Amino acid sequence: MTSTTCLVILVAALLHASWNAIVKSGDDKMLGLALIHIVAGALCVFLLPFANSPARAAWPYLGLSVMLHWGYYWSLAQGYRVGELSYVYPIARGTAPLIVVGGAVVFANELISGTTLLGVLIVSGGIITLGLEQGLPNRHQWKPLSFGLLTGIWISAYTLTDALGVRHSGNALGYITSLFMLEAVTFGLLIAFIRRQQLRGYVSCNWRSLLGGGIAAAGAYGLVIYVMNSNIIAIVAALRETSVVMAALIGARLLKERFGPIRLTATVMVTMGIILMNVGA
Repeated sequence: MTSTTCLVILVAALLHASWNAIVKSGDDKMLGLALIHIVAGALCVFLLPFANSPARAAWPYLGLSVMLHWGYYWSLAQGYRVGELSYVYPIARGTAPLIVVGGAVVFANELISGTTLLGVLIVSGGIITLGLEQGLPNRHQWKPLSFGLLTGIWISAYTLTDALGVRHSGNALGYITSLFMLEAVTFGLLIAFIRRQQLRGYVSCNWRSLLGGGIAAAGAYGLVIYVMNSNIIAIVAALRETSVVMAALIGARLLKERFGPIRLTATVMVTMGIILMNVGA
């Protein structure tokens, strides 16, 4: 993987952290998430003149990805219902690259070096460390832990699906735009309809952040899918999940959250892991 490609994925991770921070700071997180997906899908409409329709072989992957994303949203919401975001999300995002490594071997026939694998393990360990800021899980945290792990499975599943889908599409931009428009219709519009009584007031108060969040969301995952078209899936997945660490940095800077020794340790681990992954690639 070239340094330019690595930088592109880290920019995508920063964009991912940014739109998640927007959702986190909103009053209605599910409605905010839905509206950001609607904006992202609407933006993709303007890209249609520049994107050919993905090949027919990619459509099953698109349909499966949409369904897997629904599973991801459900398990993440359940995790937030029984646990804290700062615990559930790092567990989910930290475990996903580990599953992707195995999945890429089975479904994409991708093998990685021992050094690269060590880098992935360190990155994942650093991300999971963020979820242990309050200490090891006790008997009251097994439900949040379970949903965090389940969410990680959903993340790895849709990551592998989209990596294979874009490789079958014959046109990366066509696959990306199709996916975001499907997400906007099947998830965004449905949640907006369910929350229609709150919709007008929420949009009028938050339209600037929603617009920025939609642009960031489209750019974040769009760049990841584009890069997975021609790069090792496991490395891309691990680099993408550094967004959790970036979100912690954003939270400390903008949301005045504490940045203690655990977050510092996680940041160092992730940085070391990134270096090892690129050395071994």
